[in-house]
Amino acid sequence: MRGSKAAAAAAVGRERDRLVALSERLHAHPETAWQEHRACAWVAGALADGGFEVTERYLGLETAFLARAGDGPFRVGVCAEYDALPGLGHACGHNLIAATSVGAGLALLPLADELGLTVEVYGTPAEEGGGGKIELLDRGAFTGLDLAMMAHPAPVDVAEARPFAVSHSHVGYRGKAAHAAAYPEQGVNAADAFTLAQVAIGLLRQQLPSSVRVHGVLTNGGEAPNAIPERTEGRWYVRAETTTELLETEERVRRCFEAGALATGCTLEIEPESKPYAEFREDAAALAAYRVNAEALGRRFEAGGAAARMNRASTDMGNVSQVVPAIHPYVGIGSLPALNHQREFADHCVGPDAERALTDAATALAWTAVDVARDREDRLTGP
Repeated sequence: MRGSKAAAAAAVGRERDRLVALSERLHAHPETAWQEHRACAWVAGALADGGFEVTERYLGLETAFLARAGDGPFRVGVCAEYDALPGLGHACGHNLIAATSVGAGLALLPLADELGLTVEVYGTPAEEGGGGKIELLDRGAFTGLDLAMMAHPAPVDVAEARPFAVSHSHVGYRGKAAHAAAYPEQGVNAADAFTLAQVAIGLLRQQLPSSVRVHGVLTNGGEAPNAIPERTEGRWYVRAETTTELLETEERVRRCFEAGALATGCTLEIEPESKPYAEFREDAAALAAYRVNAEALGRRFEAGGAAARMNRASTDMGNVSQVVPAIHPYVGIGSLPALNHQREFADHCVGPDAERALTDAATALAWTAVDVARDREDRLTGP
């Protein structure tokens, strides 16, 4: 096993400059959910150049791909994310996720015959609210994997993923425009409807459990100050500890939006932006292996504090974990005091600390796959 791990680490070392260049290229050209055309091509191209057979437009999704190598009985899948945040670029570090996943795949490729592996790297679009992995799941992706894994940048290293389940909704009110000074009584104010709903949600929070989060933004508040707004829109997230708790909370939040419509006479429209993201189901054996492997590379895990709370962030990888064994550790990039989804965090997603996190995470993921594959083989062959 030591020989396999040494070979994997050596492969990451050989590819280091190309992996860093890929990460920097993605970082310099951010693309948002479902629009990651260049990113998808660059990541898939790096795997094709490394010897993978690549299926583009995987399962009919324009910015998804599947890269596959080997034909062994143990199927390991590595998920690459590459979408950016609107207005914030790669402030969640998906440029590093993509390059890390490429690195892990290339590290496992030369070991496929020795370990009996089929190595699959999935290009998964639209993690930032679009639910790309859920769309892929619904079309048959990931089925039958023995292990799915990825590593996510964070301020500090945290092994265990404990994300909230989350729903994403587009909320709109339609009223009636009128001159705000001459004929205000002729208007039906859609901005008032949103204000009332937000106040109701604010009051509801006192009765919500600590495991719930409700938050959103107004994306269209009206057109002109002298016209009663006839159309307002927003995007709202509801998060909860479990999918069951999420469904219960969603109903209570919906009644707040209905209150805004009832009070003003507006019409309410609520449309899901994706299917809900599920909570994460960790594979204990793979997680333990990752922890040991990361520590062997000099990584140190945080037990608490604000910087470690990134492991509560929702992810559509949670839905994958409900179907196949999975891990989703967080790798620190030394960004403090900057945290995920801040512009300053995006700045830290390139540079020496980010480069070390990339190569360490790629190596640790590959080593983890080696451990899990060997353990499986030992169980099958027996004493």
